[in-house]
Amino acid sequence: ELELSASRHQPEGLEELLARTKFTKTELQSLYRGFKNECPSGLVDEETFKLIYSQFFPQGDASTYAHFLFDAFDADGNGALCFQDFVVGLSVLLRGTVQQKLKWAFNLYDINKDGCITKEEMLEIMKSIYDMMGRCTNPPPRDTAPAEHVELFFQKMDRNGDGVVTFEEFLETCQKDEDIMSSMQIFEDVI
Repeated sequence: ELELSASRHQPEGLEELLARTKFTKTELQSLYRGFKNECPSGLVDEETFKLIYSQFFPQGDASTYAHFLFDAFDADGNGALCFQDFVVGLSVLLRGTVQQKLKWAFNLYDINKDGCITKEEMLEIMKSIYDMMGRCTNPPPRDTAPAEHVELFFQKMDRNGDGVVTFEEFLETCQKDEDIMSSMQIFEDVI
């Protein structure tokens, strides 16, 4: 009993989270209650995250995409999401500036965190998205669809043709693309 209570993760103070996010005090309290309800220890490991996330995509296999998503939320790379990791990432996705959202998305695609996206990294992400969507797409996508998607992405994004996409190329291309820019606004008023 004593060990269990000692191992519980203590969240940052409310004031610090108010300063680091774009949520109100009431929103943070509500998010925290929901988080603690799902994760009583205050920490979520990758397996638990995958289980929770895969419930949203029962028709496919979301485990690989959930792995990439987990890594993007796990800002300190310690293998566990605490409430702060979750709420800071959520704040960027829901209320961040376009540049902050694009930086977060770039970080998701930059699997090895070396500052650029390779075709191999992009293909891993695309395959995981197609796996996650599973049988719900009609007609079902061709096996070559992820690779075709990657080729189109690189034709659009790789401005200097060097085989990698830097954050600057990603940012510049996204900011000029009306479809991407409008999709960045979708979650503005959620919560």
